[in-house]
Amino acid sequence: MLTQEENDLLTHVGPGTPMGEVFRRFWLPVATLDELPAPDCDPIRTRILGEDLVGFRDSNGKVGFVEPFCPHRRAPLFFGRNEECGLRCVYHGWKFDVQGNCVDMPSEPPDSNFKDKVHLKAYPVRQYGPLFWIYMGPPDKMPELPRLEVMEQPNAVTTKWLQEANYMQALEGNIDTAHVSYLHRVFDFEKDGTGIRNAVREVADNDVHPRLQVMETDYGFAYGGRRQAANGDYYWRVTQWLLPTHSMIPSPNWIPAGSIWVPIDDYHSYRHLTSAGRRAGRPMLPTHKEQFTLRDGTIIDALIGDRNRSNLYQMKREDQRTVNYTGIQVIATQDQAMVEGMGYICDRTREHLGTSDAAVIAARRRLLKTAHDLQRGIEPFAATHPEVYRVRPLDIVSRESEIGKLLNEHAEWVNGRVPTEARP
Repeated sequence: MLTQEENDLLTHVGPGTPMGEVFRRFWLPVATLDELPAPDCDPIRTRILGEDLVGFRDSNGKVGFVEPFCPHRRAPLFFGRNEECGLRCVYHGWKFDVQGNCVDMPSEPPDSNFKDKVHLKAYPVRQYGPLFWIYMGPPDKMPELPRLEVMEQPNAVTTKWLQEANYMQALEGNIDTAHVSYLHRVFDFEKDGTGIRNAVREVADNDVHPRLQVMETDYGFAYGGRRQAANGDYYWRVTQWLLPTHSMIPSPNWIPAGSIWVPIDDYHSYRHLTSAGRRAGRPMLPTHKEQFTLRDGTIIDALIGDRNRSNLYQMKREDQRTVNYTGIQVIATQDQAMVEGMGYICDRTREHLGTSDAAVIAARRRLLKTAHDLQRGIEPFAATHPEVYRVRPLDIVSRESEIGKLLNEHAEWVNGRVPTEARP
């Protein structure tokens, strides 16, 4: 349970807020390559950390994310013409490059140098894997991109979709191994389109009380959920949580993968789910693009899951009785239904947490500490040490009952020093 003050600090991410400043110390995914697919393609409207931006790809293929209004008379640049290495405002023709520089001001006399004094706010952008990343913090604090294994796979694919809830409750669902035994339970694997009959599901169905252990790290933490397996063995699922909001859940057949939860504002977030291997070549969740109206009336160009709040996630009560525990198809959509059902910002002052919430508690404490440290001038270590992100999750059947012994024994997997094909 958190106090109201703690919950506010944890969930508010706009400019000038303590948690917003934490996020601004890290590179964050802002768009997929498909959203800005080619030079001079259509601009997009987006919001990140409570700031509205327009993204565009110029004639040379360079990508920029700039403030959304022309500094002349505040006309919306989303309606601008993306042409000849710049975004031109259709109101009076002022034109800006991806760095926010005004490169043409046809409404002024030819000998005027006024354009050299006008500048749009623009943020550094990098392509990394199948995503464009943005850095919104102080220029002198800009770090290198995090070294994420999945982003460096040549066959990596990503799915991005909007969730109508604060980033934190979405993240918490991804570091909660206990809910697998219920929310994702399947009764009829033939009728359930996403059900996979494997050791994970069998053990999770039989042992619904995982014993959690959390190990703090420089980048966040690793936590293990231990369930009883056959013959006195333990089945471990070791999930990685990396600051600020990146999680890696293990799979029986190792596939580099991970989810990053990026706040749009206090009330909405994007999930970027990236994977390589067997999922390559097809989306991991059906989505469609539409103009989505945020809670305050702002319109963004959003990617929406085909199963969402507006259609009750295509829930079928009869399927809930006979096919799976929720009557909702797709594991990610089952998570989304729970997250959005809590409201835009979950009231954590009324929670009653148990032993299976150890990882959720650890993430809250770490984020709050990081925010307090930054207010005291202590920069987040992980932000400036991209190498600490070279980690992997782990799932394994073992006789070991302590996570420390387990991770020491299998450190070569967790630290990514063994090739994928060598993993049993």
